[in-house]
Amino acid sequence: MQQIQTLPTVSLPKTPKNIQVVRRDGSTTDLNITKIRSVVQWACAEKDVNPITLEAGLTTRLKNGVTTREIQDNLIDCALSMCSPQEPEWRYVAGRLHIWSLWKDTLVSRGFGYDNYPQSVAFQVAAERYDKAILKYSPEELAVAGSWINQDWDLDYDYAGAVLLTKRYLLTDELPQEAYLTCALLLAQLEKPENRLAVAKQFYTAIAERKISLATPILANLRIPNGSLSSCFIVAMDDNLESIFSEITNTARISKNGGGVGVNVSRIRATGSWVMGKDKASGGIVPWIKLLNDTAIAVNQGGRRAGAVTVGVDVWHLDVPEFLEMQTENGDQRRKAYDVFPQLVIPDEFMRRVEAKAEWALVDPYEVKAQLGIELASLWGEDFERAYARIEAELGKKIKLYKKINARELFKEIMRSQVETGMPYLAFKDTINRANPNKHEGYIPGVNLCCESFSNVKPGVEGHSCNLVSLNLANIAETEIAHICQLAVRILDNTIDITSPPFEASKAHNDKYRTIGVGAMGLADWLAKRSLTYKSISEIDFLFEEIGYWCTKASMELSKDRGAYAAFRGSEWNQGKLIGAKPVEWFLEHAQDQERWVKLSQDIQQYGIRNSHITAIAPNTSSSLVQGCSASILPVYSKFFYDKWAKGTVPIAPPFIKDAFWFYHENKTLDQKIVIKAVATIQKWIDTGISMELLFNLNQGVYFPDEPERSLKAKDILDTLLMAWQEGCKAVYYIRTVQKDDFKESIDGCAACAN
Repeated sequence: MQQIQTLPTVSLPKTPKNIQVVRRDGSTTDLNITKIRSVVQWACAEKDVNPITLEAGLTTRLKNGVTTREIQDNLIDCALSMCSPQEPEWRYVAGRLHIWSLWKDTLVSRGFGYDNYPQSVAFQVAAERYDKAILKYSPEELAVAGSWINQDWDLDYDYAGAVLLTKRYLLTDELPQEAYLTCALLLAQLEKPENRLAVAKQFYTAIAERKISLATPILANLRIPNGSLSSCFIVAMDDNLESIFSEITNTARISKNGGGVGVNVSRIRATGSWVMGKDKASGGIVPWIKLLNDTAIAVNQGGRRAGAVTVGVDVWHLDVPEFLEMQTENGDQRRKAYDVFPQLVIPDEFMRRVEAKAEWALVDPYEVKAQLGIELASLWGEDFERAYARIEAELGKKIKLYKKINARELFKEIMRSQVETGMPYLAFKDTINRANPNKHEGYIPGVNLCCESFSNVKPGVEGHSCNLVSLNLANIAETEIAHICQLAVRILDNTIDITSPPFEASKAHNDKYRTIGVGAMGLADWLAKRSLTYKSISEIDFLFEEIGYWCTKASMELSKDRGAYAAFRGSEWNQGKLIGAKPVEWFLEHAQDQERWVKLSQDIQQYGIRNSHITAIAPNTSSSLVQGCSASILPVYSKFFYDKWAKGTVPIAPPFIKDAFWFYHENKTLDQKIVIKAVATIQKWIDTGISMELLFNLNQGVYFPDEPERSLKAKDILDTLLMAWQEGCKAVYYIRTVQKDDFKESIDGCAACAN
C-alpha cells in the first residue's frame, strides 16, 4: 500500500490518555495520535483546508475500545460537517479518508494491496468474481499492465464519488484502479495481439483519469462472468398475445441484467375494441402495461434496485386519457401502474394543432388497420399526415371507435401530469425519424428509458440495443478531444463484440446496426472553467461540432479496418449525408470548420462507417458524482447543497466552485428557454438524442425580477415545451418543479441507466 508521509506536527488540544484502539484485524494497541495526525495531514494535503480543525474535532469523540474504523468514520463525519460553500474542499478530504479505509480493509481481507495485479486477478478469478476472459492475458502481460496503475488517482474523488464508486461498482475485495484496469484489458481483448496491450493502456489511462466514463452496465458487469453491457433497449409489441408475452419476457431478461427498457404499445388495440369478433371486449393497453409494471418490480436487477421500464404510446391512441391517469390515486386500482415511466410519442401534426388550438382525434389502431388497412404506428412525417387525414374523413363512417378532443386541452392534461409526477416523457416522433440514418430499413417507434438512445425496432425481430460511455468535459483539454473521442468510439465498438445480449432480437440489432452512444457530462464545469455561461452559444456550438466530427471520423476509420455496419448500404450515411441525416451542404452553412465535413462525407461513402448511431447524451446523474463533475450537459441544480443519503446528508458541489463560483448557472432559477436553446444547439451535432430535463421554479419573482408577485403560469410552461419542439429537440425527459425554497433534487434521476 502507499506509504503516508509524516508531516510536521502541529499544536493540538490535549489528547485523551489510556485509550486502547481495536485494529481491523481484531488486535488492540495504544492510541497513537501521531498516526492519526499523519493520516489527517495526508488527507488534507494540497487542499485549501486547515487540518488542525479536523483533528481537533476528532479528539472529543475518542474513547477506550474505539476501533480504527470508528476513528476513520469520525474523521469523515467531521470533514463533512465542515464542508460549506466557503470551504467546499472538505468533501475531498472526506473522500480520501473513505478511500483510505477501503485500502486498509482490502489489505486486511485479502492480504495484499496494489503491489501485485496478477495476484489480484488470480484471486478474483478463483472467487468466480472475474470472467475467465481476463486470462487471455499471460501473467507477464498482466504484470506489465499492473505497472500502469497509479494509486494517486484514487485520491481525486470527493466523498459522494468515493462512496458511490465503492458501493455500486466495485466487487468484493477489489480496489478502484484494479476495476478500471481489468475493464480496460477486457475491452481490448479482441484487438490484434500485437496491439492489445498498447490499446488497453490508452483505455485504462482515459478511464482512470476520469476523461471517459463507462456506463453503469459496462463498469458493473464487464468483469463478471456473462455480464450484459448494454445500457439501453427498446422493444415494441404487436397486437397479439404471442408478441405481448414475448416482449414481457424480454423486458424481464433486460431488467435481470441491469438495463433500462422502452416498450412501445401503440399497435395494441384500445379499450372497447374487438376481440375474436366481439365488440367492446378489449381491455386496452393498460392491463398489459400493468404486467410490465409488475415485471419491473419482480425482476429487480439481482436485488440491487427495481427494474426500470418506460412505456410509450402514440398520442393518437384512444387510450391516451387513461394512460395519463395510470399513476393517479383515484380510480380503479386494478388499472394503475405506479412503477413504470410513461412516454408519449408525438408527431408534428399534433404539435401544430396544439399551437392552433385545433381538434384532434383519438382512434383505435386495430379498427384503423382492419377498416382502412393502415398500420398507423409505423408511420411518421408526411405519410402519417396523409393517413391521419384519411382516418379523420372516415370518423363516424368506417371508423366507429374514436374520440374528438381539443389538442391544446389534451396537451394541458399532459402538462398537468408532468408538473405533478414529472412525466410523461415526450418523444417527438417526426424529428427523431427525420434524423434516422436507417430509414431504408424501418422506423423508430419511440425513445429509451432516458430519452437519449433510439433506432429502428421491429417487433420480435429487432430490439434496439445501445452501449454508452460519456466524455468528462471537466477533465478534457481542447487538444485532447480528437484522441479521447477516438478511444470512446473504439471502446464502444469493442463492447458490442464482447457483450452477452439478453435476448435474440437484441443480438440481431447489434449485428445489423452496431449502435453506440458517446455522450458528454460536465458541460457546466467546462463553461465555468472558461468563464462562460449557457448563453455562450457560439462556444457550445463549436465544442459539440468538434465532438460530433471526431466521433464520426473515428467510426469511419474503424470501418476501414473492420468493415461498415451491416445495414450501411442504402443508408443516409451511404448517400453522403452526415450527423442527423443532414446533407453536406448543411455543414457548409452551419459548421465553423467547414471543409473537413466535405472530406468526411466522401470518406464515409468510400470506406463506410462502423456504427449507424454514434453519439447520445445520457443523464449521467449518479455516474457524474463518481466522475467528479456536473451531470450531463445541463446546468447544476445548485452551486452547493446537501443531498439526503441513507447515512445522512452529503455535500454536493461542482468541481470548480471555488475558482469559478460566479460562472455556474443554477438550474433552479434559470429560465428554461436558455437551457432549450443550448440543448438544441448541441442536438445539431448529436446523431441520436439528449436526456433533457426541464426544471421549473414555481416560486414568485424567480423569472420576473421586475414583477416580484408574479410566478410561472401554465402558459409559460406551454410556450417552453412548444419551443423545445420548434427548436429541434428530440425529446423531453423529466419535468422537475421547485415549489419551495428547501427543495432538494434526488441523485437517482435515471435509476436504471445510471449512465
